[in-house]
Amino acid sequence: MRAVVTRVKHASVTIEGRVSGQIGEGYLVLLGVAPSDTHDTAVKLADKICNLRIFEDENEKMNLNLEQVGGSLLVVSQFTLFADTSSRRPGFSGAAKPDLAIPLYEAFMARCRERGFTVEHGEFGAKMEVDSLNHGPVTILFDTDRP
Repeated sequence: MRAVVTRVKHASVTIEGRVSGQIGEGYLVLLGVAPSDTHDTAVKLADKICNLRIFEDENEKMNLNLEQVGGSLLVVSQFTLFADTSSRRPGFSGAAKPDLAIPLYEAFMARCRERGFTVEHGEFGAKMEVDSLNHGPVTILFDTDRP
């Protein structure tokens, strides 16, 4: 799995003119699934992101996690994170097909909810407009195939 996690003041996703999900302070998570990913991969990545300490404490050090600031997550499926950019027109054969990707996308969100977080989301495969106010800016890239 690949995830781009942005610390945000607020974020929302709109589909066909309707707000599908929105959060205040928290993480905007763009999540891509690879064919080799499993339920275990989704759970481990969710735990890692939920434990991530990138919010500032009273000394302006990135020391606080999502729980400590009462943050939420907005999770948006993003198959383009697996783009093959060897040519000018990217290919996306490195992304998992929907029959695998959808359950793992949902497992990722379910794990975040199990941990007590509010999780908003887009719609898998829909054309979405994502709006966010990056706080920092702080953006972290995760790839479960890389240590």
